[in-house]
Amino acid sequence: MCLAQIERMKINLNIGLFTDTYFPQVSGVATSIKTLKDELERRGNNVYIFTTTDPNAKEVKDDHIYRFSSIPFISFTERRIAVRGLFQATQIAKKLHLDIVHTQTEFSMGMIGKFVAKNLSIPCIHTYHTMYEDYLHYVANGHLLKPIHVKEGTLYFCHHLDGIVSPSKRVLDKLTGYGVKNPIRIIPTGINVEHYEEPSTVDIRKELGISEETPVMLSVSRLAYEKNISELIDALPKILKQVPEAKLVIVGQGPAENDLHQQVKKLKLEDSVIFTGEIDNDDVYRYYRMTNVFVSTSESESQGLTYIEAMAAGTKVVVATSPYTDGLINNKSLGMTFNSEVEFIDDVVTYLQNPQQYPNNLELRKQKLHDISAVYFVDRIIDFYDAALNNYDNSYDDVTDEE
Repeated sequence: MCLAQIERMKINLNIGLFTDTYFPQVSGVATSIKTLKDELERRGNNVYIFTTTDPNAKEVKDDHIYRFSSIPFISFTERRIAVRGLFQATQIAKKLHLDIVHTQTEFSMGMIGKFVAKNLSIPCIHTYHTMYEDYLHYVANGHLLKPIHVKEGTLYFCHHLDGIVSPSKRVLDKLTGYGVKNPIRIIPTGINVEHYEEPSTVDIRKELGISEETPVMLSVSRLAYEKNISELIDALPKILKQVPEAKLVIVGQGPAENDLHQQVKKLKLEDSVIFTGEIDNDDVYRYYRMTNVFVSTSESESQGLTYIEAMAAGTKVVVATSPYTDGLINNKSLGMTFNSEVEFIDDVVTYLQNPQQYPNNLELRKQKLHDISAVYFVDRIIDFYDAALNNYDNSYDDVTDEE
């Protein structure tokens, strides 16, 4: 064991998380990073966020958050790209004595993170959050960038990384299909499950004008075209034929919002659909808990944090089938996955009409809560950090010995 390894056993880590997306921006990536930061800090590590400026960020000094000048991303203006900060971030990282860099984006702050790690001679771990082939329409309506460009960009960014975190097997298969050779571990993001069991003092149904007896479906996501919320709305009239009093609550905002409102109006569903707009992340659990079934017709998720949030709140879920969701939702007491609109409608109606047909399996739920917990998530992340640090030290020792 080398001196650096011995020393590291005595102290907690200084960790730099480099991301283009962080609160107050609302996204699964921002939530994942906050969960990682909070649990790492709870264990005594020092975690520093290197991210972009944001006009909506409160001007509150935080010694653990460093923001770098940025501009809105083309055709995706709620996300931002840093335009400077390469050397500034390196100087800050040196003063903080970072032990490891963990990048969360392949764009500006991700490149800066890789530069910092190389200059400080420390390992760089990366989480590959986004299936970019599902988002090509944001640039020139899909006419400029093609899947081959995503492959080439991914291979370029992953070069010289010390490890990659894949949130699901779907992401792993895509990366290996691209030809990525780095060490990769499947580590789904966890959540603070205790938060979803806290008693709620707010009556969300009353605020929304929904009675206690009304069957409620819930959708929580960015209102973007790749989330396929239009398909969910299209299926709603067929659900209402069987459950006329049902309501669909749609939480979120995004570029498809106006089109979705128009679709609801065209189908004359105004009395059955409620758009809440964006909800504070700390309050979303109340919406999960007031609903009968969480629904999603999206096929673009690399993992699907909202699925496990619904499960943590004890709410049944109905989502599109995939290797990830089929493994996650493997019992009808948790939810169902579907292959077609007919299956989707049948599954949703089953939970709305017969809420007691599939009671909670306490042992299964206990195991699932462990598997999706922030504690288990960070256990696995720290283990990956240790492996990267050890391998990096050994590589350094080999180079030194050769010299």
